[in-house]
Amino acid sequence: MFPQLKTKFTATLFLLVVLLSACSLPIGPPADTPTPSFTSTPEPPTATPVPGIATVNGEVIPLADYDAELARYKSAQAALGVSFTDQDAAQIVLDDLIDQTLLAQAARQAGLSVSESDLQSRVDALAQSIGGAEQLSAWISAHGYTDEAFRSALRRAAEAALMRDAIVAEIPGTVEQVHARQILLYNADEANAVLAQLNGGATFDSLAAFYDPLARGELGWFPRGYLLEPAIEEAAFALQAGGYSGVIQTQAGFHIIFVIERAERSPSPDASLVLQEKAVRDWLTAKRAEAQIVLSQ
Repeated sequence: MFPQLKTKFTATLFLLVVLLSACSLPIGPPADTPTPSFTSTPEPPTATPVPGIATVNGEVIPLADYDAELARYKSAQAALGVSFTDQDAAQIVLDDLIDQTLLAQAARQAGLSVSESDLQSRVDALAQSIGGAEQLSAWISAHGYTDEAFRSALRRAAEAALMRDAIVAEIPGTVEQVHARQILLYNADEANAVLAQLNGGATFDSLAAFYDPLARGELGWFPRGYLLEPAIEEAAFALQAGGYSGVIQTQAGFHIIFVIERAERSPSPDASLVLQEKAVRDWLTAKRAEAQIVLSQ
């Protein structure tokens, strides 16, 4: 603290103490006024802990937030006609809240926290989008939130979204991809017979056109982590351009993969979304492994 500021602070504090003391003393007390006895000031009561469903690295996920989110999830799924068990719904909501908390914690550590003014701006924007403050208040009550719980949930979700954006921003603009085709068959004997024809000199294009005249087995360009069948993807990335795989069995049938070309290139919009989801999922898996997560129930 600078010397002149310290002097002013000390003088102001002294003046405040003197004034408070003067105000508290009676003017001209009678001589027989008994000497006051001093009693200790009781300690203020300790704040009651907020009931929680879990703690994540020491941060409590309020039970009220969990109950409100669970009710909202069940209502949304029922409206869509999606069947679910109470146990599944509870686990999905709890996992989502834990993931949000991990993301929000990382956002704050990275300096991406949501200030009170930012939070209020988000509340105001939500109110405007649904017709005003009264309508938002009614929505909050109808979905089991208190105003405080709603603002807490909104802040957590906003900070989690900022961290997701930061994770996604780290994905390279270009990634290794392969351009491939497949021949898909539905029994092992026929698949092995086709493989024998390829080994005997038949061209992949002619066989692909025979078994799939419209698409010719076209799989297009795709990066790692894009296909639903890891075995097909693994086989494709193990091949060089012009090479074909052996018979690969999946739930869909029996596949033979042919790689047309390989290159570093920008992923398609659809592939970009898959890569973004994978990046966030991998990040959360790593964070969960090192986090201290304690369930209350």
